[in-house]
Amino acid sequence: VLCDPTTGGVEASFAMLGDVILAEPGALIGFAGRRVIEGTIGKKLPDDFQSAEFQLAHGFVDAIVPRAELPGKLALIMELSKGGEAE
Repeated sequence: VLCDPTTGGVEASFAMLGDVILAEPGALIGFAGRRVIEGTIGKKLPDDFQSAEFQLAHGFVDAIVPRAELPGKLALIMELSKGGEAE
């Protein structure tokens, strides 16, 4: 679950290792700051570049879930993940 902010080494490693990645609405998610990236690539980035919504649109996040809905969503994911008994 990516909360606001999820940045730096956490985003570059541990946070993106999950099989299912959820983010809170509007969460800032990114490795380097906007100015560093723009200076490196020499281009202006979209305004929503490091938002959870941008990450979802580009396949880096599986779903955006408001914090109040996380317990139910996480319970559902765990229930679906446990699978059935082997025959």
